[in-house]
Amino acid sequence: MISVINAIDLLLKHQPKRPVMSVLLADSMGAILAEDINAKITLPPLAASAMDGYAVRLSDARKAGARLKVIGRSPAGHPFQGRVNSGQAVRIFTGGAVPEGADHIVIQENAKREGDTLTTLFDNDAPRHIRKAGIDFKLGDTLITKGTRIGPMNIAIAAAANYADLPIYKRPVIALIANGDELKAPGSHVSTTDIISSNPAGLGALIRHWGGEVMDMGIASDSIEAIIALIYKAKDADIIVPVGGASVGDHDYMRDAFKQCGLTSIFEKVAVRPGKPTWFGTMGKQTVLGLPGNPASATVCAHLFLKTLMGGNKGLNYARAKLSGPINTNGPRETYMRAFAKLSKTGQLEVTPFPRQDSSLLTPLTKANVLIRLPKGAGPWAADDVIDVLPLGTGPDLF
Repeated sequence: MISVINAIDLLLKHQPKRPVMSVLLADSMGAILAEDINAKITLPPLAASAMDGYAVRLSDARKAGARLKVIGRSPAGHPFQGRVNSGQAVRIFTGGAVPEGADHIVIQENAKREGDTLTTLFDNDAPRHIRKAGIDFKLGDTLITKGTRIGPMNIAIAAAANYADLPIYKRPVIALIANGDELKAPGSHVSTTDIISSNPAGLGALIRHWGGEVMDMGIASDSIEAIIALIYKAKDADIIVPVGGASVGDHDYMRDAFKQCGLTSIFEKVAVRPGKPTWFGTMGKQTVLGLPGNPASATVCAHLFLKTLMGGNKGLNYARAKLSGPINTNGPRETYMRAFAKLSKTGQLEVTPFPRQDSSLLTPLTKANVLIRLPKGAGPWAADDVIDVLPLGTGPDLF
């Protein structure tokens, strides 16, 4: 049985190699960027007005009552072609190019126009309302770095920098195999001895959220032959995730089935709670990460281990939060408690563990936004002690 940190290190070393491909911006959400994105243009490309008004020389408009002649217009995309000389003004609109010679915008509310004569209504003491060229970014600036998980604003800035597509690492394909005679698919008619197979639905959603593609192989019955049949069907997956069937009971066949298919074991148990039965190995070019069957265990271990194997973690990045109440001394395994964290009025992150932590319970996970990490043998902790928390990124916002 290995530690969480050792398991993470091994998973990092065995992340599947993924080719680089180019996809349209609209298809890049959640993918991992394969190259730095450097600006192809400067934004804004020229000095532009931040307001609707008149482009003038500040020296002509310092005092209220100054009278200027309006000599043209400069809407966005249609710049005025001449020059603003002393005593002149150009009608300008937000985003319009500031004409040569002008260094100030008199906003339209601060001036009165009669025909081609503009009269300023207020003093103007300093140049205002002009966005200089390149104030957002300049040609060649690195805007997004390689290895970034692409989010909405990454897509927005790439579009603004004149990219129609992005180089990404091919999304990993993850095959999910559930196992158990008692499991039934969601929507089935069930008896009191049946259990709905919720793990593939929940894990599949996480995989998509983390930028992967899902192959749901279905539910294998409690036999080595049934499991092997689904393993063969998953031959095109990068990662196979068997769920359940890996403990030491008489009906736990999952690991034996994979061994018969050529699995090379890398680790077989992790000193973690929940999730001790988590196991990992390779099978040809594929990696296999076995997760426990209990829903909370499977979900917690997916955040710790599956996300890492997919390339979403470069190690576990904890935040620090103040406990709202006491926690007892932890046992011999590193423990991850489902919890809710929020910012206090003073800006301190405060965390409250849920009272029910049984590994079969899904309801606490619907409200959890962090996992509290308890090192093995550590504690006890009192209210206001500061402790490690792992943000989940899938629950209620921290704010």
